[in-house]
Formats: sequence, structure tokens, C-alpha cells
Amino acid sequence: MRTRLVLSSLVLCFISLLAVPANAQFNRKAQFQQPTDEELKMTSDPKAPGADAVYLNVEEDDNDPLHYRSFYFRIKVLTEKGKELATVELPYVNSVDHISNIKARTIHPDGKVVPLEDKTIEDVLAAKSKNVKIDRKVFNLPSVEVGSILEYQYEIDYSGMIYAPPQWDIQRKYSVRKAHYQFAPQGSFLPNGKAHLNVYNLGDTKQQLGDYKGRIISSLLWWYKLPEGSQVQTSSDGFYWLDVADIPPIPDEDWMPPIESVLLKVHFYYNYSANPQQFWGGEAKDWTKDVDHFAEPTSAIHDAVNKLITPADKDEDKARKLYAAVEALDNTDYSRKRTESEMKVLKINVAKRAEDTLNQKNGNSEDIAMLYMAMVRAAGLQAFAVKVVPRDKGFFDTSYMNFGQLRDTVVLVGIDGKAKLLDPGEKMCPFGTVNWRHSSASGFRQGTDGLGFANTPRQDYSKNTVDRAGDITVDAHGAVTGQIHIAMTGQEALQWRQTALRNDEAELKKQYDRTLENIVPQGVEGHIDHFVGLDDPDSPLVAVVNVSGSMGTATAKRLLLPGTFFEAREAVPFVKQEKRLMPIDMHYGDVVSEEITYHLPQGMRVEGAPADTRIPWAGHATYALKSVSQPSTVTVSRALSRAFDMLKPDEYDALRGFYQKMAAADQQQLVLTTAAPAGSGN
Repeated sequence: MRTRLVLSSLVLCFISLLAVPANAQFNRKAQFQQPTDEELKMTSDPKAPGADAVYLNVEEDDNDPLHYRSFYFRIKVLTEKGKELATVELPYVNSVDHISNIKARTIHPDGKVVPLEDKTIEDVLAAKSKNVKIDRKVFNLPSVEVGSILEYQYEIDYSGMIYAPPQWDIQRKYSVRKAHYQFAPQGSFLPNGKAHLNVYNLGDTKQQLGDYKGRIISSLLWWYKLPEGSQVQTSSDGFYWLDVADIPPIPDEDWMPPIESVLLKVHFYYNYSANPQQFWGGEAKDWTKDVDHFAEPTSAIHDAVNKLITPADKDEDKARKLYAAVEALDNTDYSRKRTESEMKVLKINVAKRAEDTLNQKNGNSEDIAMLYMAMVRAAGLQAFAVKVVPRDKGFFDTSYMNFGQLRDTVVLVGIDGKAKLLDPGEKMCPFGTVNWRHSSASGFRQGTDGLGFANTPRQDYSKNTVDRAGDITVDAHGAVTGQIHIAMTGQEALQWRQTALRNDEAELKKQYDRTLENIVPQGVEGHIDHFVGLDDPDSPLVAVVNVSGSMGTATAKRLLLPGTFFEAREAVPFVKQEKRLMPIDMHYGDVVSEEITYHLPQGMRVEGAPADTRIPWAGHATYALKSVSQPSTVTVSRALSRAFDMLKPDEYDALRGFYQKMAAADQQQLVLTTAAPAGSGN
């Protein structure tokens, strides 16, 4: 089933030709400013120590009746790296937007002004699809040096677009000293409007603003995430405005939630309802009606199901056989994109019913998930759709009244009286496994008790494993050769199988080798020889890796080697970061283990090996390290079992303490020394 249109990009009924209301004193364009002595002399920002640049001013004015926006920026360059902001790229949709009145200048620390010449502004094609062409206006502010102030402004005319209430992006790459935003909405949505009649003049007629389903748009809403103490204000002049100051830069911490879920912003949108309960109740009813229509078990679906299962099959056998059948179809989200002419030759059309997907033997992830639900229902089992916000995109927020935030569908199947969550829209996903993006996710569900909000289960960390095992031969100078088998189940295996669908073998190996670069010891190279089980999602995926090179340090009588092979160079998260502002999202829990046997050089023995170590973190994780020495070999085993996926910032101290202890254990060395001659008594 094709994803429903989001309310923020509705196909509205007409283009308003109204002028700005008389009381909306809105068209207040920002003007270039004379810098202060403090700004000219500024060499650092005490509120952002070490920053490469700082935004002194940001202003944005938006006018929906006139389809107009203006932007203004003043930036202080503090370091060489900060000079990167001298290159400005302004993307726009060619058929909708028109960028004009670009003005820019550079102000040197001594006050000298160097203006931008119009002839240096370039138009560059950024992207192009069948219906959309995205271009960029690109210019470089002239004569920029450390200490310069960059100042530029531009305007956008979006008269080719049908209403586009703004999104104010409050945070930027560098901190913002102060910013001002204001918005003039359509006339009947002004904050002091009385009737909200939503009637607009179009030529000699009057029409109402409606959404793609014909529902009358009656409300202007805004969804926001703002600093404490800040809020959107309404003006007697007829617009909405916001002033903010001392805004920190966009956060950049290890393992953050999706960036869109944490950024400071205000997003305006028109809607047919301002009541969350009414809105979500109506949307849920429309959604389940669409789902049941699309996934109706037609006679063709019944016929196909009867060829795949038998009456004697148990419920789980039926569910598994049907799951395998839809997984075998061409999932177009993972296959090469076809041209329109190719689709005509292959007679591929947009699926309107599950039967279309069955007949075409292909569909996108949504189509295939809905087909599976239809087939399971045809087999006599209960099956319900669950619509969620994928966790790599964000989290479900009912205060943002936009059904479009719910993107992906998973299926609840009744098997022997129990509900089992399945992910048939994920190509190469084993039966019973759910992509991490769809676990600990929220959204809507169907069910025997009707419609309701849903939270999908967390990942079972024990099902997500990476097991590295191998033999390494070491010579007296630290040169190593060997082969390692890396067996993966769950999420790691799913990721690489899906990567294989989108790339040829050479590119797949190249990408895997890049991951090895970050975890094998310094001086050692690891190269994938081949994969085992790449096409069989129900078996472990095994990467056979050849390693060679030189590691460790040789002295006259000793050879010092890293105690753990794969953890010697891998960056351990959280160890260096003292404080945490953002929540932690590590996607899913897992078990990562290694067992490497070193074959010692002739005439050498183990003098010191990593001490047996166990580090528990009750309810969260366990780390274990062990070494076993033999006359000619030493085996080092390591395992990290991590049961958590998401943590709050106030849990960071415990998290960091655990990883610090683990990092210290991983840095232990394996020390080899020259063996004493036989019979020497030593």
C-alpha cells in the first residue's frame, strides 16, 4: 500500500491571490548592519569556547499570502576552519521556488568592506527526478580571513507552490547569539482572526482551503522544541514571531537519537482539526479502512495461499510458508530502480490492492507487508497491521498532528493464541526477526479490541550476535598471518545482506573491508575473502577474513602484542566524553565475542597475558575477558553482552564508568619472551 500523503505537503485546492492584511506590518526586511567594535575585535566566543565561528544574527521572515520568504545572516569567523562558511549553497526546487535579491559582503577586522559581485553567483544542478528538479545557488563570499564578518541575505518567491507554512530551524552548526523569526499566515488564520471562515477570493469566486481528501482546513498549528523560557508569540500586527538568544550548536555526540528528534525548531502547518483526540481518532479510522481494503483476501489470494499451505499445517508452519513466499518477491525498495519504460514493458503498475502485488510479483516494502497480511488472513489466521515511526527517523509524537510521521508497517500474526510481530517488508529479514528500526517503536495498531496506540517490543539482545574466531600465526618480529571467521546473526547479518542487495560483490567487499580497517590492530590489514550464507537469511552469515601485517613491538628478548585483537584499535565510545546532554540510542542490544588463538614463534613463550576480568553492570551489560596459555599457543577470549539500547542522559555516569573499565581491560598486552633452553633449570 502506497504511503499516504503527509498533511504538511497536501495538494490544496487553489492558490490564494489575497494581499497581506492591512494590519500585518510584516514586510520588514533585515538590513546590513554596521559592526560594533566588539564584533570586529572578537577572537573567540566565551559562551562557546573553541568554536570556529559564531552566528551573530539570524533573521527569517515568512509570508504565506504573498508566497515570500527572506533570510538574513551575520557570521563571525574565528578560525581557519570557520572560513568554510564563506561558501554558501541555497537549494531550491526549480519549478516552485525563485531565489532573488542575493546580497553579500565580507567585513575585515579593520572594518574594510568587500562586497559580493553578482557575476560570481552560480546555478548548480543538485538533483533531478521525473517530476522534481532541485537546483542550488552557490556563491563564495570574497576575501575572507580569520576575524572577518560574513553578511548575506536573500529572498525566496514560492508563488509556484500552494501554501508553504515555514519550519524555523533554530539550531545551526555553530552557536547563534540572537535570532528573530516571524510568520504572516493566510488571512483567516491570523492570531487575532475572529471567524476563521477559511474563505478566499479566487478571481470572482470564493473558495475554501481544503486538504487532499476535501476536508476543510480550519486551523493553523505549530509543533515545536524550544529552549526553556522561549515560546512563539502572537502579534497585534497579525503575525507570529519568536526571539531567541544564545542557542547552542547542533549537538554532536556519539550514539544520539535521530537528529531531527532533538533539534530545536518550530514547524507550522495547516490542519483540518486542532483537537488531537479528534484528529488521531479520525486518522486511525481512515487508515484501518484503507488497510483492510488494500489487504482484502480476494479469490486470487486464496488460490495462491492454498497452493502454499496444507490443512494439516500448524499455525506457525502456515505463517512461515507464507512469509517465505512474500520474501521471495522482488522488493523494489532493495532492487535497482527501474525506468518508466522498463516498468511498462514489465507491466509494473502502482499497486492498489494486495492482489496487484501478488500478480506483479513485486512491490515496495509497504505493498509486500500488506500482501503478507492478506495471505495470512486468507489462511484463516488473525493478522493486524501496525504502523510505526521508524526509529532511525524519530519517535511518534501525538502533539504533531501529522499522520505522515508514521511510515513503516509491521504485522501482528496470531499463532497458537499468541501475537507474533513480523517484518515481511524487510527483505532478507528472518521469520521472527524485526529490523531494529521497528523495535521499541511507537504508532498505531489494529487488534481484536479495535484501534489503539502501539509500542513494539525491544530487541532480544541475545539474538543479535557477532562471533569472531580465528587462528593467527606470529613470528619473532611481530609479523602475523591468519584467517578469521566472523559469524553474524540478527541485525548485523540483516544489515550486510541488505547491503549486498544494493551493491555488486566488489562494492560489498570494499565496504566490509572498510569496517575491518577500524578494528584490526595498527599495522595489520584484514580483507574479506568470501561470505557464507549471504543468500540464506535463516542461517548465520559468516565472513571469512584473511589478515596479515605486523603488530606489536619487538625488543631484544620480548615481543609485545595487543591483548585483544579486534579491540586494540576500535574506538570505545563514551570514554573521553565527561558530560552528556543528549539521550543515548545504541539501536539494539547485542552480544559481541571473539576467540583468537595465537600460534607462538618457535623459541618463545608467554610471559604475560591479559588477566581474567569480569565487569558486570547489573541489568544492562556484562564484559568478560579470559586468556589460556599452552606451550606453543595462547588463546584470548572476550565477550561483551549489552542488553540495553536506549538510556537517558542521567544514566550516563554509570554507562561511562562501565566503558572506561572495559577500555582499560582491552588495553592489556600479551607479552612473549624468549623461552629458556631445555634443562637450564630456569
